[in-house]
Amino acid sequence: MQSGFITVETGRGSYVCRLRGRLKQARQTGDITGLGDQVEISPQLDGSAMIEKVLPRSRALVRMAPMPKGEFRQVLMANPDQILLIFACANPPPHLRMLDRFLVICEKQGVPALVVANKVDLVGQTAAQAVFEHYRPLGYPVIYTSAKDGAGIAELGAALAGKLSAFSGPSGVGKSSLLNALQPGLGLAVKDVSGLTSKGQHTTVSRQLYPLEGGGYVADMPGIRALKLWDTEPEELDGYFPELRSLVEYCQYNDCTHRFEKGCAVRQAVRDGQVHLERYRSYLHLRYTDVEEVEIGP
Repeated sequence: MQSGFITVETGRGSYVCRLRGRLKQARQTGDITGLGDQVEISPQLDGSAMIEKVLPRSRALVRMAPMPKGEFRQVLMANPDQILLIFACANPPPHLRMLDRFLVICEKQGVPALVVANKVDLVGQTAAQAVFEHYRPLGYPVIYTSAKDGAGIAELGAALAGKLSAFSGPSGVGKSSLLNALQPGLGLAVKDVSGLTSKGQHTTVSRQLYPLEGGGYVADMPGIRALKLWDTEPEELDGYFPELRSLVEYCQYNDCTHRFEKGCAVRQAVRDGQVHLERYRSYLHLRYTDVEEVEIGP
C-alpha cells in the first residue's frame, strides 16, 4: 500500500489496484482499506485492476491518527491471526506503557498478541526477563530475540509459520532487522537509533505483506510513536487488563476508581504482588491520563 496504489494478491497472481471512485465518495473518518483486507477486484485491459468491494473484517488493529480535519481511524492491520509487539530491551529503552496500550487494543479487538523483547544481547537474558516476563502469566507469550546474534530467531519463525501476522511497535526497536534475520532474502532497509535523541528513526514507510518461506505472511509496519485508544470508555478498561477482570467484582464499592478507596480488591492485589505494580500504574494512566504515581500502601 503506497501513494494510493494497493497490491492485491489473487490465485492468478498480483494486481496493482486503485479504489473504485464510489468507495471514496462518502465522508471518510477511517481507512477504506487496510493491509490484510479481503477485497473484490475487476481486472482492467492495461493489467491493473480496480477494487470494487471491501469485505467485512473479522478484526483489526486500529489507532486514531491526528489529521488536519480531526482524528482519523487508521487501520494498521486487518484480519490478522496475531500481532507481534516488538519492543527493544535497550536502545531505545522499553516503553511499557505503549506496550500496554497495544495490548488493550488487541484485547478489545480479540487479536492474539505476542510480546517480542528484541536486542536482548544489549542487556542479557536475566535483565530482559526482569522487564518483560510478567506478561507471560497474563496469557501473552514472550519471545526474547537478538537479530545480531540470532537468539530466539528459530522460535520467532515457528510462531509466524502459516499465519497472517503483523510486526508492530515503536520506531528503532529492530522490526526490519528481525525479519532480515528470519528470512535474509527480504533485504529490508534498517537504520540505527538516533544518537542525539535515543529515539528510533522511521525505516519502514509503507505497509506491506511479505510471504514467508515457512508459510504465511508478515507485515512490517511503520514504527509508531503515538498510539491512542479509540471507541473505548475509561470504565471499560478493567475488562482489557486480564489480571483485573476477576477482581473488580470484589471491590467494596460498585463505582470504585481503584485509586484510593478502602476495600479495593485491585489495590489489595497490587499490595499482595498478584498484580504487577507497573501494569497497575499503566491502567491508571490509561484511565485517568494524568495519574503517574500512586500510593498503594494500606
